[in-house]
Amino acid sequence: QVQLVESGGGLVQAGGSLRLSCAASGRSFSNYFMGWFRQAPGKEREFVAAISGIGITTYYADSVKGRFTISRDNAKNTLYLQMNSLKPEDTAVYYCARRIGAIEESRGYDGWGQGTQVTVSS
Repeated sequence: QVQLVESGGGLVQAGGSLRLSCAASGRSFSNYFMGWFRQAPGKEREFVAAISGIGITTYYADSVKGRFTISRDNAKNTLYLQMNSLKPEDTAVYYCARRIGAIEESRGYDGWGQGTQVTVSS
């Protein structure tokens, strides 16, 4: 069972940047294909980005491609999401999770953390 804790959220102006972190427990972090999702008020949780166990392969939602970068440091058991050129529509609670199924579907993940709030003001 993996336990995940997100951090790094906050309030930022449009055009600004934030870096989210996701700390994982356990010894097998490098075996896990990991993902970031987000959920805005009144909306379903949506896929943001995913990365393979050793970080070679990445996937991004079209809405964040070119602005967000997913990465990981397996020595530190940590997943990251660098978010640049933030827009008000990026406002949401951001979650990390371990992939167990379909890459872009939330039901394809487990081990959800508590989330971290990102608010982008216009």
